[in-house]
Amino acid sequence: MNLQQKSKLVEELFRELEEETSEFYRQGGLSCLAGCGFCCANPKIPATPLEFLPLAFDLYDKGLAEEFANQLALEEKPGNCIIYRAQADDEKKGFCGSYKHRGLICRLFGASSRKNSKTGNKDLITCKILKEKFPQEFKETTERINSGFPIPVSIAWYTQLHDIDEYLTTQYPINQAILMALELVLRYKFYQEGEVVEQL
Repeated sequence: MNLQQKSKLVEELFRELEEETSEFYRQGGLSCLAGCGFCCANPKIPATPLEFLPLAFDLYDKGLAEEFANQLALEEKPGNCIIYRAQADDEKKGFCGSYKHRGLICRLFGASSRKNSKTGNKDLITCKILKEKFPQEFKETTERINSGFPIPVSIAWYTQLHDIDEYLTTQYPINQAILMALELVLRYKFYQEGEVVEQL
């Protein structure tokens, strides 16, 4: 399976997840606040190169892959996600600059659950802002997901991602994962175009 095929499988996985998360929100689950970038303004967000292959291919198609890769390679220390667009006056407010191609971690946060190792119950994976701002809604949603209310289970989606390519699902700080995805795509395209030239 080549890199482009793996990227297509990731996109298919994202489409399936989108259906589940949309259903969760439609049925009354908590959702992120519009314009909030609290989670995005964190350079330590763990991510994998595989989940950012669709972004890397999109940036390549737009002629931006090398520019983004060079910018990331020059980072002296890990920065906030390169596609996050923060407000000038408050980096914790902003939006995703490529929402369609955001990673798996971005899609699961706020719309998935994990098993609590102590209680065995499902915990909603969300931020302290929503917990503090909507304590009653958070409590009710937690009770509902532990009474059969459908919600994506994060580990199940990471397992499916792992099944596409286990070697590309090692986690790194988000910008490092994006840089690795970009480098893979640039290398793949370089050799792919070289093969086309040879065939001519």
